[in-house]
Amino acid sequence: MSGVQLGIIAYVVVQFAIGVWVARWVKTTTDFLIAGRTLGLGLVSFSVFATFFGAEAVVGTSGAVYEDGLKGAMVDPFGYALAIFIVGAIFAVPLWRRGIITFADFFRQRYSAAVEKLVVLVLLPGSMFWAAAQVRAFGQVVSATSGLDLTMAIALASVLVVTYSVLGGLLADAWTDLIQGIAIIVGLVVLAVVATSQLGGVSEALANVDPDRTQHLGIGEDGLLIFMEEFAVPICGTVVAIEIISRVLGARSAQVAATGAMLGGAMYVVVGALPVFLGLIAPQLVPQVEDAEQIVPLLAAEHLPGLLYVMFAGAVISAILSTVDSVLLASSGQVSHNIIERAMPWLDDRGRLMLNRAVLAGLAIIAFGMAISAERVKDLVETASAAGSAGVFVVAVFGLFTKFGGSLAAFATILVGAVAWFLFGAMDLETPYIASVALALITYVILGIFDRRGSEGGSV
Repeated sequence: MSGVQLGIIAYVVVQFAIGVWVARWVKTTTDFLIAGRTLGLGLVSFSVFATFFGAEAVVGTSGAVYEDGLKGAMVDPFGYALAIFIVGAIFAVPLWRRGIITFADFFRQRYSAAVEKLVVLVLLPGSMFWAAAQVRAFGQVVSATSGLDLTMAIALASVLVVTYSVLGGLLADAWTDLIQGIAIIVGLVVLAVVATSQLGGVSEALANVDPDRTQHLGIGEDGLLIFMEEFAVPICGTVVAIEIISRVLGARSAQVAATGAMLGGAMYVVVGALPVFLGLIAPQLVPQVEDAEQIVPLLAAEHLPGLLYVMFAGAVISAILSTVDSVLLASSGQVSHNIIERAMPWLDDRGRLMLNRAVLAGLAIIAFGMAISAERVKDLVETASAAGSAGVFVVAVFGLFTKFGGSLAAFATILVGAVAWFLFGAMDLETPYIASVALALITYVILGIFDRRGSEGGSV
């Protein structure tokens, strides 16, 4: 057994041990889904950062910069980092102060039970495709380093994620995110240091970068609308991303929720600069590569010896695990708490906790099936991106900050936004997301004029 394989096994054992250890404090649904609202500033910050810093942030961004220069880094890390910061600066406090357990609870409070359930159903498909993409990516890493069959590797990845998420819920998720966040940072720093040393240092490496690859970020030749489209997707989508909202709701105070999210965004852009840097200098080390997204793994394989390569493999696995467990936990929480539990009001705390764990395991099985049936991770990511959040974003903004519009306006807006996203995408419209948001906004305003019931819709 190689050192890389032993390192991966050790990493997996640590994750499992954390899940078992943390499970001792999980007694209720609130404990499971939002860590009993006990997360401190450090856990919130690292958990927000690690949740969003997935495999695509490591390999996708470096590949885009390798091909297109700095303009390939416009959306990730800069767009997503800005989105996370906006969540902390604007949305975290009003969401936390509502005392809700899931994001869908807000829509029940502000609008109605029907809107609550619709939000869960609209957001679930995209989350599942995204989780499946991460599970498959993890399986590919395990398969490549261990020689296991890909299907078996994906199955092992699913078992690992389910085990510590089912046992410890958000609290286990947050603690493993802390470890995973540190591993990501260390792994990328080590690779950047080793790579630049091969080129004579940072200054020498940057001095030899083709000037055409260092052009400033900006609107570019595609025009303002395309530029806005590229930023609208990560910003609007992140604002209503149930993974980040669960961390906000799990904070011990409103101030911790806001500050933690903003710090997580700051960490994202700082650490995200490392894959950008690697993609920028990589042509000097690897002039040609068939798949640009493989540039960082190739650099690691060629330039990191022994233990350092084990550290990097752990960093990549960390990036994947921290994303998939967060998505599954948040998704299962909304399905169990906001749909199934509503139909089973007789359940006690223990019954609700068992239900949440069972739903999480069920969604993981579905993600496993999707992961092994897809031909590429990219296919899953593209499908996940097709799930429209435009209407949910519009309704959330109006609902949080105004009393304008009621249940009818919200329900119709969410439906219009989701349908418009699919239709505009099928029509190959250049800016499907902006068009979907615009149509959803018009729908809410028009119906809101006639549907003025802006009072709170119900209790959680």
